Amino acid sequence: MRPKILDELFKPIETARGIGPRLKIRLKYLIGESIVDLLWHLPNNIIDRSYNPTISKAEEDRVVTMDVTVLKHNPSKRRGLPYKVTCIDQTGEVDLVWFNGRKQYLEELLPIGQDFIISGKLEFYKNKKQIIHPQHIALSSKNINLPNIESVYSLTQGLTNKVISNHIKRAVDIVPNFNEWQDKEFFKSMKWPTFSEAIKIVHNPENENDLDHKNPAKQRLAYDELLANQLSLALLAKNFEAPAGQSIVKDNNLLDSLYKNIPFELTNSQKIAIEEISKGLEKPNRMIRLLQGDVGSGKTIVALAGLFQASGNSKQAAMMAPTELLARQHFEGIKDLCAKSNINVQILTGKTKKSERESIIYDLSNGKIDIILGTHSLFQEKISFHNLGLVIIDEQHKFGVHQRLSLTSKNSKNPPDIIIMSATPIPRTLELTAYGSMQVSRLLEKPMGRKPIKTIAKPLSKVNEAMESLQRLIKNGEKAYWVCPLIEESEKIDLAAAEDRYASLKYIYGDQVGLVHGRMPIDEREETMRDFKYGGKNILVATTVIEVGIDVPDATFIIIEHSERFGLSQLHQLRGRVGRSDKLSSCLLLYRSPLGEKAKKRIETLRQTDDGFVIAEEDLILRGAGEVLGTKQSGLPYFKIANLTIDRELLETARNDSNYIIANNLLSNSERGKNLQILLHLFNKKEALKYLEAG
Repeated sequence: MRPKILDELFKPIETARGIGPRLKIRLKYLIGESIVDLLWHLPNNIIDRSYNPTISKAEEDRVVTMDVTVLKHNPSKRRGLPYKVTCIDQTGEVDLVWFNGRKQYLEELLPIGQDFIISGKLEFYKNKKQIIHPQHIALSSKNINLPNIESVYSLTQGLTNKVISNHIKRAVDIVPNFNEWQDKEFFKSMKWPTFSEAIKIVHNPENENDLDHKNPAKQRLAYDELLANQLSLALLAKNFEAPAGQSIVKDNNLLDSLYKNIPFELTNSQKIAIEEISKGLEKPNRMIRLLQGDVGSGKTIVALAGLFQASGNSKQAAMMAPTELLARQHFEGIKDLCAKSNINVQILTGKTKKSERESIIYDLSNGKIDIILGTHSLFQEKISFHNLGLVIIDEQHKFGVHQRLSLTSKNSKNPPDIIIMSATPIPRTLELTAYGSMQVSRLLEKPMGRKPIKTIAKPLSKVNEAMESLQRLIKNGEKAYWVCPLIEESEKIDLAAAEDRYASLKYIYGDQVGLVHGRMPIDEREETMRDFKYGGKNILVATTVIEVGIDVPDATFIIIEHSERFGLSQLHQLRGRVGRSDKLSSCLLLYRSPLGEKAKKRIETLRQTDDGFVIAEEDLILRGAGEVLGTKQSGLPYFKIANLTIDRELLETARNDSNYIIANNLLSNSERGKNLQILLHLFNKKEALKYLEAG
C-alpha cells in the first residue's frame, strides 16, 4: 500500500487544476501519468528578466521587461499578416506582435490607455522595435512583480513554458517534508539539502551555475534516484536468488573429456569464468550470473562447461538464443562434443517438423534429453522439463532481463540456475544500474590464434574502389559483409540504402551477392544468412541485423558505409563479424566528409583498440547513457535526473548503501526502512515494492 503522505503527489495528472483533455494528452506524452512526474521534469535553461530599460534604450536581441501604455491596435489587413498592438512610454514606441492573433481576445487583453508590464525578446523590424508574442503581460495596477529569473523547460507541440512552469510550481508546492531516508552520517557529510528543499531549488534556479548537474540539490536528487534503482535491483535479485536451488556438483571426468576434445587451449579468462560458474552451480541457492564477453572471446565453450556440469548431475539444461540461426549455430558447434561424451543434445525451433517436435517434447518431459537448444519458444506452456537445472540465455538484451528470469522459473519444482550471456560489452556504470547485485563473469581475452582486425577509414568517395576490391577477396575463397544504415532511400537523409547497394554489387558480382534487412520475413532473412555461411553467397549486404551473433569463419572483410552514423559500440559489434578464424581480417569504415568531432573520435577509438570494454566506456562518455540505453539495450533503465556519465561515484556509493540495507534487513525492520519505502514509491519501483510487501 502506498503511504498516505504520497496521495496528493500520485493523483492522475489531469486532476490538477486547469488541465483539460487536450492538455492532459500533451502532458502525459511529455512528462507522465501522475502529478509526481512533474517534479522530475527539470528546467534546462533560464531567462533573465532583470533587464528593465525604457523603450528608447532597449537593446536588440535581449529579453526586456518594460512599463508601457497601450496606444492603439493595428489589426492585420490581409490574411497572413500579423496583428500589432502599439505601446509607448515617455521615450518611444514598441509594437507587440501576434501571428494569427484574434482581434476580440487582444482588445480585451490590452485595452487602449491601460498601463502594463510586458516582457519578451526585443527585435528590430524595418527600424522599428517589436516583441513577438510577449511571454508576460500584467496590469501595472495589480502590482505583480515578474520574477527576475524564469525557469525554462523542454516542451512539446502545443505546450508553452508558462503553462508547464505553472503546473510544476503547483506540484512543487505540495511536496511534503518527508523524514530523511539517507544515512544520517552520509547525509551530513555531503551537506545536501532535504528532499523537499532540493526540489524547490532545482525548479527555481537563480543563475547558470544552479543548472549545473554538480549543484548540491541536483546531486541529492540524482543520488535519491540511483539509490532507488539499486535498492529495487537488490530486492529483485534477492527474490530471484532466494529460492533453494539445486546443488549441481562438478563431474571432473565429464569435464575432462570436454577439455580433451576441444581443439584449442582455453584462455585464462575462460578458465576463471568456468570456475566461477562451477562454484555457483554447486551452491544450494539459485545462481543468476551475467557472462560478459567481447565479440569472439569464446563464451560458448564457457557456457558448454556449465551445460556439461548440469548433465553430469542428471539435470537437464536449456540454452535459449534470440534467433533460429543463432540457436542452430550453437547446436552445430557443440553437437559433436556432446556426442563424444554421451550427452543427448537436441534443437527445437519453429522449423522443427511436427513429428520430430512432438518426439522432442515427449523426451524432454521424460528426461531423455540432457541439453536442449532453441529460441524463446522453449518456454511455451506445452513444453515441460523432467528436471531442469540450468538455463542459459544468449544475447539477453534481445529478450529483456526480468521477463526471461520469470519464464525460466515455471518449468521445475526447484528454480534452475541461470546464466545470461552478452556479447555486447556493458560499461561498468550501466552494468550496475541494470543488474545491480547480480554476479558477473567477464571474458577479457581472445582465443589463441585470433589475429587483430586491421581497421581502415576512408572517405565515401572511395566507394567504387571498395566495391572493386572485393574481386580479389572472392578469388581467395573469402567472404565479405557490406553494411548500410538504411533500408531504402530517404528524401530527407542522403544515405546509401541497403537495397540500392545490393543492386550495384549484384550488377558486378551477380548471384554471389545476398541481402538481409529488418523488414524481410525472418525465414527469408535466415535462409540468406545460411546461404552466406554455407552456400554460394560471398557478399552479404545488410543493415545492422547482422550486428550480433552470426559466425562465418570465411568472412574476412567488412565494409561499413556511412560509419559516421553509427555508435561506437555498434561499430565494434559490426567489426566483430570478421576475424573469427586464423585468417587476416579487415574492416573498412567509409565516412562522409567533413567528419564532426564526435564521429572523428569514434573512428579514431575504433582504429586504436579492439577491447570492447574500453570501447563501451568511451561510447558512454561520447553519447551519454540516454543514447546508449536507447539503442539496443532494451531492459536497461532510463534515468530522469541521474547522469551516468557524471554520477559514477554516486552510483558506486548507492550500490554499497543498498547492499548494506538489504544485508541488514533495514527496509522492513527500521525507521530508516520506512522512509526508504517512500523513496521507492516516489520513483515508482512497483516491482520491487511488490516483493517487499510479500516479505
